[in-house]
Order: sequence, then C-alpha cells, then structure tokens
Amino acid sequence: MKRAEQVTFGGSGLDRAAHLRTVPEELDRIWSTAEALVVLLWRGKPLCLHDTGQDHAAGLAFLPTSHPLVAQRRAEAIFLGRGAQAAGYFALDLGEWEPEEADLSTLDTFLDPSEQRHPDLPSTHVFAELRAVMTRLTPRQAELAATAKALLGWHATHGFCACCGAASRIEQAGWQRRCPSCGAAHFPRTDPVVIMLITRGDSVLLGRSPGWPEGMYSLLAGFVEPGETLEAAVRREVLEESGIQVGDVGYLASQPWAFPMSLMFGCHGVALNDEIAIDPSEIEDAIWLTRQEVMDAIAGDHPKVRAPRKGAIAGFLLENWVADTLG
Repeated sequence: MKRAEQVTFGGSGLDRAAHLRTVPEELDRIWSTAEALVVLLWRGKPLCLHDTGQDHAAGLAFLPTSHPLVAQRRAEAIFLGRGAQAAGYFALDLGEWEPEEADLSTLDTFLDPSEQRHPDLPSTHVFAELRAVMTRLTPRQAELAATAKALLGWHATHGFCACCGAASRIEQAGWQRRCPSCGAAHFPRTDPVVIMLITRGDSVLLGRSPGWPEGMYSLLAGFVEPGETLEAAVRREVLEESGIQVGDVGYLASQPWAFPMSLMFGCHGVALNDEIAIDPSEIEDAIWLTRQEVMDAIAGDHPKVRAPRKGAIAGFLLENWVADTLG
C-alpha cells in the first residue's frame, strides 16, 4: 500500500539510536545538554500544548531536562531516540501526582475529554488523552508519544520477573528489564492485532462492540494467537465474530497502537459469503455497507453509522478503500 506510512503514529523516521542504550555515560552527556527534551506522561496522558483558539490540546509540550519536575530523574528516564530538533528524546511518567480537579470521573474512559494542569507548569500545558489529540500531532510527535506511552505502560505492569517473581530492574535505557535474582531478561511487549477490511463486491463488513458510542462502527479486529499467521488470524476472527468466511487475504498497512501496547496489522480479505451470524459474546452487531454508504458515513450523512474516528487505522483503510487508493 503506497500510502501505508501516512497512517497516524507511522512514518516519522525517528532515529532510535539503539546502540546508545548500553552506553549510559553518553546518555548522561546528552541528558545534560540544553537540546535534550522530555516527553512527560501522567496516567498514560502525554503533556500537550493547549490551543486556546480551539479550546483543546494540540501538539506535544516538551520539557527541557533541566525542568524541576524531571531534572533529578535521569536514572528512570527512558531514552526514545534522537532527532533534528533534539540531541535526545527521553520519556518519564509524572508518578503519583493527583490533580486538584474535583471531577475525575472520565479518567481512563474510552475517549477521556478531560485535561489536567500541573501547578509547576505553564497554564498552556495540559495532560490530554492520546486518542483525543493524536490527529493534531506531527508525525514525529505522534511516534514519540506512542512509543513513550507503550513503554511506560509496560514498565508499570511488568515490574516483577515472570520466571521467579522477584522485582526486576530497568536496563538498556528503558528497553529491557533484568531480574537480579535469576538473571532473566525481559523485553517490551507488543501484541499483534489484525484489523480487517473485508469486502464482497462493492460492500465492506463493519461491526461494533458493546459499550461503544451510538453509531460507532469499525472494521473487525482481533489478537493474533500463538502459532498463527496473519492470514489465518484474519479468517478465524472474522468467522468467529460474524460468521463470514474469508478467502484471499493480503497485507495493507500497520499502525503502532499504544492502547496499551499493540501493533495493528491492516489486512484486506475477500468474503466468500454474505450472510452475517454474529457471536454476541464477541460483538454487538455487524453490517454490510456499500461504498456509497461508507462515503455518506464519512461525510456525516449516514442515518445509522457515524464517521470513522480520525487517526485510527480502521478509518484510514476505509477512506483509502472509498478513494480506490489501497494499491
């Protein structure tokens, strides 16, 4: 797919400089320069600049490593890489800070609209849900935010050795954990997920999960199981969820998806039948839409299906299918 790397979170070309992860003295030197920048997160929400003109966050807000919130935390900083705008990018989690806002009821919801301000940061700096801001980030900012969120999320949930249960420690600038008890090495987890553009003639298969906002439909998706090819996963997931059998399967594009730490493999599959029989334990509904109906949905004119969410690979694939630019 020619436009594959134009998907959100893809195509920035970040120099991850993996060879520096085992050279702490060089990372110390980079950290101490004025050109080193920190991507700061709180509860998985990256620090962003608030756009007062649009009344929402837009763009990452980088902190210098000299800022009081991060200056003494070099030892726990994750090295993300280098770029033209920074000698080095690092990621840190704000930790146990609790904002003073009374209503935090939307935290950790599917699309948290709230923004939090820290008293030690300018009023223009807010912590915002990545799903809400991802389409307003530059490709470089999006890659940095997704990488930081996935890595910090992995460390938060993998603090103990899976072999012996002892507390593990961070190594290789945040890209590995080592157990001091048994010596086992553990590496960041990435879960492979297939997301499928299933077509039959001029129609495409869409489904919705329970609890999604009204009118929200998307391409079917599911985790790849051990010992399974992407093609087999596509066929199994579609059959399990909708009763549709799939023949030919091809790869289209991928998208890092840090919710919490997945890699979405966008695939195209050709349906062999069109009679839908959903598994209610898997999805709530599935429908066929014609190309014109998808165009109507994208334009906001469909009576049942809302426009695909911007930034997600499902909408990216649907828009390219409608425009006949998948090839």
